[in-house]
Amino acid sequence: MKPRLLEKYQNEVMARLMETFQYRNVYQVPALEKIVVNMGVGVALTDPAALEKAQEELAAITGQRPLVTKAKKAISNFKLRKGAKIGCKVTLRGFKMYEFFDKLVNVALPRIRDFRGVNPDSFDGGGNYALGITEQHIFPEIEFDKVQRTQGFDVAIVTTAKTTEEARELLFQLGMPFRGYNREENRA
Repeated sequence: MKPRLLEKYQNEVMARLMETFQYRNVYQVPALEKIVVNMGVGVALTDPAALEKAQEELAAITGQRPLVTKAKKAISNFKLRKGAKIGCKVTLRGFKMYEFFDKLVNVALPRIRDFRGVNPDSFDGGGNYALGITEQHIFPEIEFDKVQRTQGFDVAIVTTAKTTEEARELLFQLGMPFRGYNREENRA
């Protein structure tokens, strides 16, 4: 069964983007390529159980087993050795990517206290968007009572868009709640 957001993209968003940007071919229309969720666990150097707990939580949030990330080089000020386990990450594609994006936009972000929207300027100029989440328990899969320590993580949304404007419009049409973004104002 197709994710709800993928059907919305194919049935509504593609047509709107083709009309807005005057694409002549459906293959020119930007799409989501992948979503990378990265959780850095600095205390893993002294407490290996914290990394295991972070892996469990990230697996519950994304529905996919995380990959452990290791330090690329030694940094003596942080007592960090090359090859030390310092975090975990998940790369989502296909149906899982659309399901995670739908859950992020419609369930998790609205649960943030005093949420007014995400920053519309966090694009890299090449059509990719980065978002930092400060608490893992905004996701319904994480039970607040079982959280030992609050852990933040980064979400990188990679699109096939060539420009920031195309990527912003794609994510806006998919439901990303940008703070103060009004398409008509920004296109003038």
